[in-house]
Amino acid sequence: MGANRRPILFVSYAESGLLNPLLVLAGELSRRGVADLWFATDEKARDEVASVVDGSPVRFASLGDTVSQMSAVTWDDATYAEVTQRSRFKAHAAVIRHSFAPESRIAKYRRLEEVVDEVRPALMVIESMCQFGHELAITKGIPFVLGVPFVPSNVLTSHVPFAKSYTPSGFPVPHSGLPAEMTFAQRIENQLFRVRTLGMFLTSQVRKVVEEDDRIRTELGIAPQARQMMARIDHAEQVLCYSVPELDYPFPMHPKLRLVGTMVPPLPQAPDDDGLGDWLSAQKSVVYMGFGTITRLTRAQVASLVEVARRLDGAGHQVLWKLPRAQQELLPPAEQLPDNLRIEGWVPSQLDVLAHPNVKVFFTHAGGNGYHEGLYFGKPLVVRPLWVDCDDQAIRGQDFGVSLTLDRPETVDPEDVLDKITRVLDQPSFTERAEHFAGLLRAAGGRAAAADLLLALPVLATD
Repeated sequence: MGANRRPILFVSYAESGLLNPLLVLAGELSRRGVADLWFATDEKARDEVASVVDGSPVRFASLGDTVSQMSAVTWDDATYAEVTQRSRFKAHAAVIRHSFAPESRIAKYRRLEEVVDEVRPALMVIESMCQFGHELAITKGIPFVLGVPFVPSNVLTSHVPFAKSYTPSGFPVPHSGLPAEMTFAQRIENQLFRVRTLGMFLTSQVRKVVEEDDRIRTELGIAPQARQMMARIDHAEQVLCYSVPELDYPFPMHPKLRLVGTMVPPLPQAPDDDGLGDWLSAQKSVVYMGFGTITRLTRAQVASLVEVARRLDGAGHQVLWKLPRAQQELLPPAEQLPDNLRIEGWVPSQLDVLAHPNVKVFFTHAGGNGYHEGLYFGKPLVVRPLWVDCDDQAIRGQDFGVSLTLDRPETVDPEDVLDKITRVLDQPSFTERAEHFAGLLRAAGGRAAAADLLLALPVLATD
């Protein structure tokens, strides 16, 4: 190997919401001709990694098949119902129970270890949820940057009491969906959220899993410092967050935090879109409905959304709905669908859709990427929060005047949905506020700023 080799190794789960921002960053480095780029993720994302190459190669390192505990899209319907229930704590607890499976990451850790031994990276760029990635980097002493697709407080706030936290006491606990300005009852609820999370780990059932986790960490040789609370923050060279301070509640920002705004590739991302762009251009007002890759709608919920589209037709609005083909069997017969409704099993580029000036509202689950992408293009939001971080983004969006949240997200009541969409469409303040945040997100620099920060790190300096 040459003395000046400075390989960069990206590591992520293959879930779209976690993977996509790192793909954008890898693509930017490829366009700049940066040498020795590698991307380690599950085999199913091989083609997605190949698609970002736009200059220097990005070599794919397979981490094998997707492990079901690490992939929400593979969970059975009973588990899905548990993790998306409307009790925020019960949903949070269910996610921990179903994803805290220490044995499931043994093969991933070992395979990544082989990749690291082959690549000998000067720097790793690791998605924030990829525990085995930052554990290995810390254990082997490899400098790494953490990538965060959520609002910054998500990774800086402790879920349990008496633990290290980089936000003030009383700050809303991640996944609680609580506002910054709380009532007395909400302050109690916030504290109980932490206490109940700690209590989970004191039960005999979870204690056995914790003991198994300790055994596996020892077997893998994971360093003690990698096991500490906030290890992924404390040991990172930088923490790249794809947001801006103004989209979170105020708190003193951590010195390692770099807020670079939404990660958006060069557009159009998919110029060959089978006429979708032309259809958008022919409309005056489009409501775009897209609920991410994890959402599973019921037949009743699908019928409710069809009825919403029907009622919007009378007000002169078109509806574009990204509904996975597997769920389209829940639709009524084609002849019963309203004329203003266009359904696509897959949209070639959600970013191209959101960038179109005729799209006026984004009806979304408010995952970390969707929330920031909608606002990057100045689109106000109507939110049906799905789970965990979605409730946190939903309450912030409402408080910042860019969105409204459904009162009854579990039923998708047509009256409720229509009320929120109509208010966001008719009240200019929602679009004005969204355009305000669009300016802040664009000014943060996105992929260019993130690439500049990486390339400026001393560990990538050449002789």
